[in-house]
Amino acid sequence: MKRNYPTYSFNTILGTDLINQVVYHEAGHAAAIHLYNKQKQLPPVYFEITIQHIEHNNVRYAVDSDLRRDHFVAMVEGGRLIHSLPIALIEGVLNNQDALRIAYEADMINLLVGPLAEAKYVALRDGESFNKNLINLESLHNYGGSSDIEKVYEYLESFVADTDLQAQLLNDLLKQAYQFIESPHYWRAIERLAAFIKANIANTIRCEDAITVLDKVSLLR
Repeated sequence: MKRNYPTYSFNTILGTDLINQVVYHEAGHAAAIHLYNKQKQLPPVYFEITIQHIEHNNVRYAVDSDLRRDHFVAMVEGGRLIHSLPIALIEGVLNNQDALRIAYEADMINLLVGPLAEAKYVALRDGESFNKNLINLESLHNYGGSSDIEKVYEYLESFVADTDLQAQLLNDLLKQAYQFIESPHYWRAIERLAAFIKANIANTIRCEDAITVLDKVSLLR
């Protein structure tokens, strides 16, 4: 799960704003991996968060045609059930025939939560409205979501053959990802983890440390 720069030309983002967008994006992914999977009683899966080459001064970041689409500054490594855990283990935990579908859908929702969390942060920062009628898959490209969306489509194509069913499922998954970040409890967890990531921006955030932050929020519920 890596956070892409937007691909449109000659956009400029103030360094501090970019840092905050990046940490909310990655905090969204990580919070969903731990808390959404836990909510669905899925097995825990290892992940870590890395942030690369971010300036801390008021430097302007120019995004132009020389910056390739796959250029990124942050990523969550690991965190996907399908790639990390044997299906037999997932089936054993869930104890039903829908285990594979549930694991696929959880991974896709966790991918979508990252750019959605960034989009919500930007809306709140700018005093703008944020609701499900303003959010669609295309808009998430503007919030570092190109790589995440590409992976979601890879999941869909390997799991659902019919293109109409793909569209229906994707719409439902986007709604579920939106509901996750709109939960006050889960959004507070994303905020706390984003603050922790920013305070440790030069370091790799270990899975155990991220989970500790997220679970402390759960205790306050």
